[in-house]
Amino acid sequence: MEIIKEFLKILLILITNKYIVIMLVLIILVNIFYPKFRGFMGEFWVKQELKKLPKDKYMVINDVMLKNNDNTHQIDHLIISQFGIFVIEMKNYYGLILGNDHKDKWIQYLGKKKNYFLNPIYQNYGHVKALEELLNLDNNVFIPIVCFSNQAKLKIETKNNVVPLDYLISNIKSYKKIILEFDIETIYNKVINLNITEKSERKKHVKNIRYKLDEDKEKINNMICPRCGSNLVTRTGKYGPFIGCSSYPKCKFIKK
Repeated sequence: MEIIKEFLKILLILITNKYIVIMLVLIILVNIFYPKFRGFMGEFWVKQELKKLPKDKYMVINDVMLKNNDNTHQIDHLIISQFGIFVIEMKNYYGLILGNDHKDKWIQYLGKKKNYFLNPIYQNYGHVKALEELLNLDNNVFIPIVCFSNQAKLKIETKNNVVPLDYLISNIKSYKKIILEFDIETIYNKVINLNITEKSERKKHVKNIRYKLDEDKEKINNMICPRCGSNLVTRTGKYGPFIGCSSYPKCKFIKK
């Protein structure tokens, strides 16, 4: 009982000290809003970088949402030029990032903490396929780029465009061959007309993503491959046993 009384006394002192209360409130607010703030600032700096592109050669559209059949695709940034249509997937992550072209999920290391996230190359591939169909253009006019914040240390095994923000503009300008002969403003206007701006539709898109993640998790728990629907089985690799798709090598899904 004495220990409890002493604890309550200390607690009372803490909550009656306005400076400590203010500090605690600030800490709570930072924990709640920091991810959103970081995301907002990340998008801000990308937009600032893209403004460096010559306006007579590149037409920029930020935050595009398109509907293809029953699926919606949210594209972070789209740059339309005669040198190609650049489809940019932005990741405002920091820390050490590991991944390659073929893995479903990449890894973010924050010290000893490890977070998995969807392979952004796969995400961007889906965006390109939707644009290809909606704009009725050949696949070779699209140039997908995955861009990370400058705070990320990238260790990615890839043949695709995966760059830190500082190298985004130079990467885009490295494409100098004209592959779109007709007026790029026509494509720009078509994308603007297709872009979904209604808040209700955008909220529905986020909800569908969460539902899909929950659905995939349930399939994995039931030993079903979320990518192709085949059974998941225990297999053995050079690092020991693991759970992967029974349709390997056609499907290379591995349970994390």
